[in-house]
This record gives sequence, C-alpha cells and structure tokens, in this order.
Amino acid sequence: MNETVVCVVGNVATPPVYRELAAGPSARFRLAVTSRYWDREKSAWTDGHTNFFTVWANRQLAVNVMASVEVGQPVVVQGRLKVRTDQREGQQSRTSADIDAAAIGHDLARGTAAFRRAAKPEAPTAVRPEPDWETPPAAVPDGDRVQQHPEPAAVT
Repeated sequence: MNETVVCVVGNVATPPVYRELAAGPSARFRLAVTSRYWDREKSAWTDGHTNFFTVWANRQLAVNVMASVEVGQPVVVQGRLKVRTDQREGQQSRTSADIDAAAIGHDLARGTAAFRRAAKPEAPTAVRPEPDWETPPAAVPDGDRVQQHPEPAAVT
C-alpha cells in the first residue's frame, strides 16, 4: 500500500465542524503550520511560510476532537496526506492538502493537557441469557451424536 503518512505540528485555525454521517461521526478543522528559522541578520527567530491543511477525523476520534480541540491550540496530527486539485466552472483550479487523521493530540511542548478516557458506548439493550451448562444436550440422531468427554479419574 503506497500512502504518504505525515506528522505535522501546528495551531488549530478554525473551529472544528462536526457531522453525523451514515458511515459514522466526522469532524474537520483547518490547521496552520508555520515554519520558523533563525535569521542571522536580525539575531532572532523569524516565521517562514504558513501551510494550511484540512484535518479530517472520523468515528470516535471525531467525537473526541469536538470535546477537546479549540481554535488557537497547538496540536500534533498524524495521518495520511491527500492532495487534491479541483476545477470549478469559471474559476482557477484550486489545490488543497487534506490529512485523514489517525491520531490528534495537544503539543505538550507548548502547554499542558488533562487526559480523560472517552466513555465506553453503552451495552446493547437486548442481553442474551447465559446458557445453562448443566442441562444435558438434546437428543440427536445417532450419526450426529455429540461426543461427551468421560469424567476424569479420581486421583488417590
């Protein structure tokens, strides 16, 4: 499988947008990633070019993004990079870079976070009863008889 897996560190640029789809929950937000370099002439760090990515999260990750991520927060995103080019009628072609996220977390080099496990989904309402293992097997024709194991011999 040929995929481009990336790990980017940046700031959340837009509020996450959440949608319930037929395939499950989905969330997206824009991530700003700015390179920094040491400018020898100014003897100071200088911001370079800023790249913007649309980060897509699905299923439980989408739910957790909505509960945890806000605009301006520094995050680390790891996932598959997808570059798309769209041509719309009467407009120039546009290229966008999307990340299909596998993991998203706060950048602890720039702050602290308090981790909370997500609540487990509730068990199904229809609970199957535990089988009665003491009940002998039902009578079956001789050809389909179930082999029963003999009782272990008593150790003396």
